[in-house]
Amino acid sequence: MATAAAFSSLRRRRSPSLEAFLAPVDLTNGGIIRTLLSVANELVELYAGKKLPFQKKNFLSLIRRIEVFAVLLDFLKESRLSSKFSYTTITCFKELYLIFYRCKIVLDYCARCSKLWMLLQNQSISGHFHDLDQEMSTLLDILPVEELGLSEDVREQVELLQRQLRRAKCYVDKRDEMLRLRLYSFMNNLEDGEVPSSADLWFFFVDQLRICDAKSCRTEIEFIEEQIVNYEGDVEPTASVLNGFVALTRYCRFLLFRFEEDMDFGAERPKKMKKGMMTQEIADTFLTIPMDFCCPISLDLMQDPVIVSTGQTYDRSSISRWLDEGRCTCPKTGQMLTHTRLVPNQALRNLITQWSVAHEVPYEPPEGAESCSELVAASSSKAAVTANQATAHLLIRQLACGPEDAQAIAAREIRLLAKTGKENRAFIAEAGAVPHLKRLLLSKNAIAQENSVTAMLNLSIYDKNKSKIIEEEGCLKSIVDVLRFGLTNEARENAAATLFSLSAVHDYKKQIADENGAVEALVSLLRDGTLRGKKDAVMALFNLSTHTGNCVRMIEAGAITAVVGALGVDGVSEEAAGVLALIVRQPAGAEAVGKEEMAVDVLLEMMRSGTPRAKENAVAALLEFGRNGGAAATDRLLKAPALAGLLQTLLFTGTKRARRKAASLARVFQRRENPTPQYSGMGIGYHLARNSAINRDTSYNGDVSVPMSISLPVMQG
Repeated sequence: MATAAAFSSLRRRRSPSLEAFLAPVDLTNGGIIRTLLSVANELVELYAGKKLPFQKKNFLSLIRRIEVFAVLLDFLKESRLSSKFSYTTITCFKELYLIFYRCKIVLDYCARCSKLWMLLQNQSISGHFHDLDQEMSTLLDILPVEELGLSEDVREQVELLQRQLRRAKCYVDKRDEMLRLRLYSFMNNLEDGEVPSSADLWFFFVDQLRICDAKSCRTEIEFIEEQIVNYEGDVEPTASVLNGFVALTRYCRFLLFRFEEDMDFGAERPKKMKKGMMTQEIADTFLTIPMDFCCPISLDLMQDPVIVSTGQTYDRSSISRWLDEGRCTCPKTGQMLTHTRLVPNQALRNLITQWSVAHEVPYEPPEGAESCSELVAASSSKAAVTANQATAHLLIRQLACGPEDAQAIAAREIRLLAKTGKENRAFIAEAGAVPHLKRLLLSKNAIAQENSVTAMLNLSIYDKNKSKIIEEEGCLKSIVDVLRFGLTNEARENAAATLFSLSAVHDYKKQIADENGAVEALVSLLRDGTLRGKKDAVMALFNLSTHTGNCVRMIEAGAITAVVGALGVDGVSEEAAGVLALIVRQPAGAEAVGKEEMAVDVLLEMMRSGTPRAKENAVAALLEFGRNGGAAATDRLLKAPALAGLLQTLLFTGTKRARRKAASLARVFQRRENPTPQYSGMGIGYHLARNSAINRDTSYNGDVSVPMSISLPVMQG
């Protein structure tokens, strides 16, 4: 399997033309000889002078074999017998055409491989060369040499090659194999928690492999990461083992070569990786979280789903806070709870775990719970964790006392290291990175600031790090300052994303909103930012709006006008409608929305032509506006001539949630003592609202938030 995967990966990466795999069938006898000679000469010219660190003997032997075939073909090109070749001879030459291209694949593979990858694939690559020897041997055994009319010297060379190929065995260089085993011994040490000494690593990487600077280390790292993607788990070693080698090489880069040789690279932004890479930048990727995975109270992805006595499921933190406030009813159904025991919903937790791993969504389960951590561990070996921890200590030391350029590099590496795996995020914060990153947030170096705030974002994804960031004196203020005055768009956007991440904790929502200029800066980004910035801002505002104490603050900061304006912006309109639906739960919020002339009209337009999720959020916003805005709001909705038809359409064609909200909105008007005459035409809408159990809105109870469908971003800058 490994051999086949190596070839298939190389073909995907190099994408050779169809000619590489199909013999030329429309050439004359002389034409195929000339074609083969051209290919053979090209291979010799391209690769004869290549000097490889490994596979030297196999590589040179294959070139010499091709040279003998070139001598044979050169003789036949001048021969008059080529026009009289038999069918068997022509078939052999067509097969030789295929063999040459397989040779090209192997030679090109070796010439382009990184040193570490060649070492890791040492036995597999040796097998490729032996396979080609066998194919050539079989070809010469079948080829009717007597028919070719060869001269004596050419015949001798061909016969010598034939004897060599018959005796050929798979050759694995002992020195190469010794180095490969030594490389694995480093992995064994790391698996045991032992970091190899700098002397051993210098001897191996510098003296033996001739990897002599930081740039060479980066090349090795990038090549192995590319293979992790290209092989798609179809080759040995596995991705978890390869990640260990990446981590070891990264550690060597900073241990052996420090930061001096990498200064120029430090001024660059981390390049965007291909989709699927372990280090993929996914800061602007939005995913739709299944509504059944969201807590009906907080609307966030449930970390620890539990079941109450009515059979409804909530996130443990949300329902515990509900009960601690003295309530004894089920938030969703309004029924009295017969007891307050919370039973873990293991089945739902497993589904959330599987979904999170499949979509690479950060998911931090409660302590002691069987969760995605066990599944994620499959892609992160103990060796990788040990090497990454050692690297983190080097980087943090540089953050603490290194020169300015080296600090920028260290921040970039911490940013990348914190992108994958909660283990990385946990030990980076535990090692003391947050205070140093906080200081770098105020840097006048745009790249240093951008990397530090993005590193803070990646660290904040791990729940336990949120408290470290919030409790670090001045850290929240510095993040907000980057949001307000950041030197680059990406820095400001990632500061907004960091606030979104931190505001996932209910207790921090009020603190963030009260930070001087935080909400105003989010409003400004939503109004004037790029599409990516608008997404980050609206999601942060959404989280803040779930805390009832933030409503007045958001109104004062002008959030209502900005959110209403965002209703017409593709890419953020759905989330903006979700924010409005939360804000108008408060009378003050409903009053503020009522002052926006275009709010109702835009929401109605979303109900008419928006996506299913946009329609859900729009009707939810109108429902809450009608419930909490008083008579003036209800009258305003009643005067909207299109609303009746839109509600009827949703009752028949909308999603289950949209139908429920539409029926509830219809009942808001039905409860009026004197319904407006023009609304008597709702007919079947009212009938369904009264009699259809599926449309009965059971989600509203007092000040409980109304669940909505909303896209939540996975932000890892």
